[in-house]
Amino acid sequence: MKSKRIGADDEAHVHVVILDTGEEAFAALTRFAAESGISAASLTAIGAFERATVGWFDVAAKSYRKIEVDEQCEVLSAIGDVAAGDDGKPSLHVHVVLGLADGSTRGGHLLAATVRPTLEAILTEAPAALRRKKRPDLGIALIDLEVGGG
Repeated sequence: MKSKRIGADDEAHVHVVILDTGEEAFAALTRFAAESGISAASLTAIGAFERATVGWFDVAAKSYRKIEVDEQCEVLSAIGDVAAGDDGKPSLHVHVVLGLADGSTRGGHLLAATVRPTLEAILTEAPAALRRKKRPDLGIALIDLEVGGG
């Protein structure tokens, strides 16, 4: 992984993060956010994976149904955010649309993915803290503006 902060002002810091072949995307981006002290950011990315696991959230079961994509795929769109979790560590929430060789797509919540050949991510850090809080009624953690630090 390589990264570079390409912009900064009083309102935002912009980071470009480039992941290389073989890196696990979700873990690498989470690690970057932790090492950079990012507690509030938006995220976009494009690139490709050699395989990925996305999830569809089943509200009734309060869990993700895993959708395995065991083939090379293009990251047509990745969009998400970073907020501090209940443990104080960065928590990513990323949705992806993946393009397959036949032109069809798969999409959902990014759970895991192996990069091949690259993933180019832009994180725009906000000058505030956001907090993601576990919602037992839903079974997931969502941003809670009442407990945010900013």
